[in-house]
Amino acid sequence: MPKRKRTTTAAATTTGQTVASAIPTEDAVAAATAAVLALSDPVAGFPGSPRRVSGRTHNVTTTYADEPSSPLSELEDELPASKKRTPRKRAKRPAAAAESALTEDGEGSPAKQKRTRRKKATEPVVYDIPPVERKETKFTGRLGYACLNTILRATKPEPIFCSRTCRLETIRKNGIEFAKELGLKNARDLKEMIEWNEKNRIRFFRVSSEMFPFASHKVHGYDLEYAREELKVAGDLAKRYGHRLTTHPGQFTQLASPKDDVVTASVRELEYHCQMMRYMGLDQDSVIIIHMGGVYGDKETTLARFKENYRTRLTDEMKARVVLENDEICYNPDDLLPVCDELGIPMVLDYHHNWIYAGRAKGIRQKQHLSEPRPGAETVMEKRAHADRCVTLPEELVGADVDLMIEAKDKEQAVFHLYRIYALEEVIHENLRPEKPPKPFVRGKDRAPAKGDEDGEGLDGDGEDEAEAVEGTPRKRTRTRAKASAKGEAEAAEVEGDTAMKEEDADGKPKRKSKPKIRRTATNVVAGTDTPASPSSPVKSRRVPTTPRRPRRSKAEAAAEGLVNQEDDP
Repeated sequence: MPKRKRTTTAAATTTGQTVASAIPTEDAVAAATAAVLALSDPVAGFPGSPRRVSGRTHNVTTTYADEPSSPLSELEDELPASKKRTPRKRAKRPAAAAESALTEDGEGSPAKQKRTRRKKATEPVVYDIPPVERKETKFTGRLGYACLNTILRATKPEPIFCSRTCRLETIRKNGIEFAKELGLKNARDLKEMIEWNEKNRIRFFRVSSEMFPFASHKVHGYDLEYAREELKVAGDLAKRYGHRLTTHPGQFTQLASPKDDVVTASVRELEYHCQMMRYMGLDQDSVIIIHMGGVYGDKETTLARFKENYRTRLTDEMKARVVLENDEICYNPDDLLPVCDELGIPMVLDYHHNWIYAGRAKGIRQKQHLSEPRPGAETVMEKRAHADRCVTLPEELVGADVDLMIEAKDKEQAVFHLYRIYALEEVIHENLRPEKPPKPFVRGKDRAPAKGDEDGEGLDGDGEDEAEAVEGTPRKRTRTRAKASAKGEAEAAEVEGDTAMKEEDADGKPKRKSKPKIRRTATNVVAGTDTPASPSSPVKSRRVPTTPRRPRRSKAEAAAEGLVNQEDDP
């Protein structure tokens, strides 16, 4: 908006001076100079009033205490209310907020206030524990569980368990110190588990063989001297409370194997377990339970090979702790009893077949295992799977001279269940959990085997299936797996087509043929296009060369080969 020009007459009227009339004969420059000087003088009636201020700085105001009130104040009171300016009020901030806003960080920017979330009021979970049917028994010994405590494992924010492990690929990536640090955490948590067991009157516990990941490995193995202090703390606590700790190496520990490298790896595994118990200061009752292993085509030759390796390759410390356990497939108690008698090895009886053998060798307190098959089991392989809990103690079990390991999926809850049924010990009600309904078996050729179920590994409840990998690396999709997936899709398409052709109704009449699904496979795609081939036209498909199948290996053999690790460099 252009400025309004002020005439010489208006300026003279305002100031009481007549500049234009006083010097009418001067030149234009002098007149202009006089006009500028006249504008700089105070306005009449407003002494000391400042010069005009630009509209951009209308917010800046100056007050003078000694000046009289302006004559225009009366006029301002008479103005309409719509034209009066009202100052904007700002909300006052608390002093603490003002101080925090003025606080600056190292870079000079105002520091941001942290938003704190309101904690949710979490109420304790109350479980509905149904009553149990009471029974009587003459057994007064100790009951125990294997490796994992379900309540401590669910502790937040930091779970408590002693089976942290990792993969070889993680060790190659992060170094062996990563695995050793996991071992220290496991050893520290073992002390917490012993304390919990004592509070809940459980004084028999199986320590996980994964306490120190890959400690017995051929290439990446390490000594347990670095964890000697943590192991001693846990061992001293167990001895003070009178707890019995045992171990059960995996099924790859086979002293009767015909492969020398497998036997060597088994000896290294036994040495690792002996060192762990030695540093904990445990007595002879802390035994190492192993199985005889496979038959390898000739049971008598295998038993003779076990005797030879036991006599010549095990140290005296190993012989003092190793005990044999019967299994459900290869070696029953009748097979193991002659070997145990000849070598003086105690035998741990598994009650899976309800067979009793009472005996005590080398001054070791007798130890037995109790488990029950899952409800609904029919086949031999299904009966190997253990139930979540046990409901009956053997009638032949009498006295307090036996420690009974409960091999069940519910771990300490299975022990509490028997405590309540037979009134063996008082239980803390807050630590009870309801039993989950059993999972039904999936039968048929479409059955997907469960983890560790291909050869029965993981079904015997030894507890080593509870080891959990930390920062494991997922397996890559290889070309062989991709081919197998494509082959499976092709076979599925062929099965669908055959099923649609053969379906009949209840009267024996053929049903209407349903159109099979179109899939991109070598049997229904012509020349690499998506057009399905007609039945009359020949299908030309490229023949994929097949590689001869390798004989299927058992889980025990695969684990033994991984333990031996034939690579030359780390």
